[in-house]
Amino acid sequence: MPEAWREALRAAFDAGVGTGDQWAVPRGAGWRHALVDLDPIVQRTCRLPPLLAAGAQMLAGPFFLSQVEGREPLQGGGHQPLHRDGVGSRAVAALVFLDAYGPDNGATRLVPRHLDEGEPDEAASLIASGEAGDILVFDADLPHGATRNRSGARRRSLLLSFMPERMRETQESCRAIRSVRMDTSEVFVP
Repeated sequence: MPEAWREALRAAFDAGVGTGDQWAVPRGAGWRHALVDLDPIVQRTCRLPPLLAAGAQMLAGPFFLSQVEGREPLQGGGHQPLHRDGVGSRAVAALVFLDAYGPDNGATRLVPRHLDEGEPDEAASLIASGEAGDILVFDADLPHGATRNRSGARRRSLLLSFMPERMRETQESCRAIRSVRMDTSEVFVP
């Protein structure tokens, strides 16, 4: 992510944080959530050429941006069991990190595909770490989950979901409960 965009993205995140009732469905405890999908710089970030190229490579067919939201694990919170998003949907997830991240502030852990043998195995997971501006792109069916934010240091991120075009009707039918406000009609063709 371009360094010049980072402060604007952090400001968009912080401006999008509200009360729990801003969401159609309650969000998990131990997290700060931000509605960011209408912010122009967030939308530009979702369309960064390397990010779209990664989505195109992984999806190998027409796809669309289904959702983007902000997430931040709070001090002492954020731990998620290893899980898979969109099992069988061939979705692509991307985390755009707005702050440095690592094992102390709730970083994401993943089970590499070659170690994924069915049920998520915590012992096989690796914790990602890096700097603000990094983007982690992965198959949403890959076992993953956040770690607990032990330090209380900020770890804001944007969570993006790219879906194959064949999933559009399903995604449109539940956009209200996902609190999606943005236009999702754009199709990206590899």
